[in-house]
Amino acid sequence: MPRQSQRPWYHEGLRFECTQCGLCCSGDPGYVWVDQDEIDAMAEAMQLTVDEFESKFIRRVGTQRSLREYPDGDCILLDPEQRTCMVYQARPTQCRTWPFWDSTIETKKAWRETCEECPGAGNGKLYTLEEIEVQRKKKKV
Repeated sequence: MPRQSQRPWYHEGLRFECTQCGLCCSGDPGYVWVDQDEIDAMAEAMQLTVDEFESKFIRRVGTQRSLREYPDGDCILLDPEQRTCMVYQARPTQCRTWPFWDSTIETKKAWRETCEECPGAGNGKLYTLEEIEVQRKKKKV
């Protein structure tokens, strides 16, 4: 077992409950990296062929693929009227692991900032250190 000083600052766990507000799907431009399995699942969820889905919703960035965005930075899969994800049950790993990304839990300050932006961060279910680490390691963001 790691000594006290070797454990991350969040060793007692963090609270999170997705409110499906759509705030993490909007804002500054960026990337939501996707792989073929994720594309296949999202296409199925939208009842589109993979080719149709890719031509409408995916962009190439070098050798990788990302979801497209609206000009204002909103994810292309964020319903503009309902402000909810159109493929929530089939959303990519990067979305599923929010807010337990390296960038959001690196420091207490980063987590506080995340809690200020996301109404679900800091509230709801208490995730254990082990659960957070599993999520954090699924996709590096």
